[in-house]
Amino acid sequence: MKYQMLVLDLDGTLTNSKKEITEPTRKALLEIQKEGKIVVLASGRPINGVAPLADILEMEKYGGYMLSFNGARITRCSTGEIVYNRTLPPSVIRPIYETVKTYPGVDIISYTDTEILSGICSNEYTEKEKFINNMKIVPVADFPDALDFPVNKLLLPGPPELLEEIMPRLKEEYHSLLNIYRSEPYFLEIMPQNIDKAHSLQKLLSSIGLTADEMICCGDGYNDLSMIEYAGLGVAMENAQPVIKEAANFVTRSNDEDGILYVIDRFMR
Repeated sequence: MKYQMLVLDLDGTLTNSKKEITEPTRKALLEIQKEGKIVVLASGRPINGVAPLADILEMEKYGGYMLSFNGARITRCSTGEIVYNRTLPPSVIRPIYETVKTYPGVDIISYTDTEILSGICSNEYTEKEKFINNMKIVPVADFPDALDFPVNKLLLPGPPELLEEIMPRLKEEYHSLLNIYRSEPYFLEIMPQNIDKAHSLQKLLSSIGLTADEMICCGDGYNDLSMIEYAGLGVAMENAQPVIKEAANFVTRSNDEDGILYVIDRFMR
């Protein structure tokens, strides 16, 4: 199979433990783009957390795409055009907020274009999200009132054992309205219904005339499972969660051992 598209999760996949793209991997990604291959960055991050990496990879020049908010928004790098966008029903935000407040130690956050809005109390996991995206945390007094704009996702950063309690409660309440899952043990994602990376990639492939068989998807976390199962070639990083490795067609080297470079050399050269 001649693969035409390479889809990359960011944290734990494309970037190493320092949240950097190594120079050998960057050069390889530039080379395949020059050959006409399409690179897609697919992340739970907001757009401002994805765009700096797209700039490093010169995706505006070569015509790649960014899937932010786990696929709730797709942006064409060459024009900045939003080609797909799904948002949460405004009616769910306050009741979710009131539920989360009953679990001390769990925060609820969302995003403007430039800031992370913290609705309860910033914790060590909110700080992780700040570090990942290089965005400032802004505490807000009334979180639902502060979200006076279309919201692509909510994130609950908190201790894994508390998120294990909250997740089934929210899923039972909102199963017909929302997609709720963990991207990391300490991050619970609250997304529009039926939105995950595979769903959005299906929309993207249809719009540009490619099929899933022509696509490689690489990831390490729970929110990568859908796209790894959907891809023509699903690749797990050596550092991936066990369930991701089990679902993958191929396990590459870790994100600290240029695992993406290894995939490019083996399957796209």
